[in-house]
Amino acid sequence: MLPNIGTILAKNLLAYCGSAEAVFKASKNKLVKIPSIGAERAESIFNANVLEDAARELKFIEEFKIKCLFFTDEAYPHRLKQIADSPLMLYYKGNADLNAERIVGIVGTRKATEYGKEATRKLVTDLAAQDILIVSGLAYGIDVAAHNASLENNLKTVGVLGHGLNTMYPSQHTAVAKKMVQQGGLLTEYKSIDEMAMHNFPERNRIVAGMCDAVVVVESAIKGGAVITANIANSYNKEVFAYPGRTIDKTSAGCNFLIKTFKAGIIENAHDLLEAMHWTRQDETAKSKTRQRQLTFALNDDEQKIYNLLNENPEIEIDKLAHVTAMNSSSLAGILLEMEMNGIIVSLPGKRYKLI
Repeated sequence: MLPNIGTILAKNLLAYCGSAEAVFKASKNKLVKIPSIGAERAESIFNANVLEDAARELKFIEEFKIKCLFFTDEAYPHRLKQIADSPLMLYYKGNADLNAERIVGIVGTRKATEYGKEATRKLVTDLAAQDILIVSGLAYGIDVAAHNASLENNLKTVGVLGHGLNTMYPSQHTAVAKKMVQQGGLLTEYKSIDEMAMHNFPERNRIVAGMCDAVVVVESAIKGGAVITANIANSYNKEVFAYPGRTIDKTSAGCNFLIKTFKAGIIENAHDLLEAMHWTRQDETAKSKTRQRQLTFALNDDEQKIYNLLNENPEIEIDKLAHVTAMNSSSLAGILLEMEMNGIIVSLPGKRYKLI
C-alpha cells in the first residue's frame, strides 16, 4: 500500500531491511541509503499512514477466510516466484495446489466462436486423465469455456482475477466462480480496497503466464489480450502453443500470427500438447524404477544434489529444481548447462530436465 513502491522496490526494501516490520521501523536515513529508494520515497514511507487501511483489509481477509500468500511462503506459486515482477502478495480462495506438477494456461478471445469453444472443451476433456491444473482469467469466451470444461471433467481450475475478491467481474460468472472455489480456486494480487480498473486485466496476464508450464491460445484477434499473455509467456521462457484457424477469421488472426512468427508451436489437440511437453504417460512399472547411472567422473555437491533429484524423478522443471535445491536461478542455470554439456542431463521443452 506504500505510495510509489511497486513489487520490485518492495522486494528490495525487504531484502535490505530484513522484514516488513523492519521497513516501517527503519529511520529515514536508513531508507535513503537503500538503492532506488531516494529521499522522496524514504519520506513517503516514513510518513505513510497505511497501517489502518491494512487493518481493515485484514478484517476482510479473516471474515471471508482468504488465504494470503506472501512471496516467501511455501505455498506461493514457485514458478511465478522466479519472475522479477511477480506479486509481493497473492490473495486466494480455493483448494488447488498452486504448485501442482503440471499447470496449463488456456486463454483466448472474449468473442469466441463455436469452433473455439468446442476446441477448448475437447482440449480440456482430453487432458482430464493427466491431472493437469487448468488456469485462465475467468473472462467471457475462451476463458470461461476452459473453466467450465474443467469443472465438467473434474479437473481443478484456477481463475486469475483483475480485481479483489470482494466482487466478481463479469457478474454473470458468479455461479461458475463459486464452483471453482470448491474445485480449484480464485487468485488475485488485488485487495478489496483496490479500485477495479481496466488496466488491471492486462497486468493479471503476467500471473497466468508466470504460474504455468505452458500457455495455449485457442482463439485470439491480432491485438487480443491472449496474444499479450503469449508474449509475456515467451519473455518468461514458458512454452506457448496456438490453435491454427482460417485466414479469413479475425478470431484466429492472433493465433496464426503467433505460429507464423514462431512465437507459438502449432497444436490441434491435447495429444499434440502432451507430446510437445513430453507429458505422455509412461509405463507405470518403468516409471517407478529408479534409474542407476555409471558416471565417468565425480560430481560436485550441487551437481550431486541435482543428479539425485533427477534420478528419483523422470523429469523436473527448472522452477521446481530451484525451489527444492534452494539455488538461485542464475547459479542453477549455469550448473544445468555444465551437466548438459557433460552428457549427464538433457533439456526438454517447458524448461524441464531429465537424466540421459
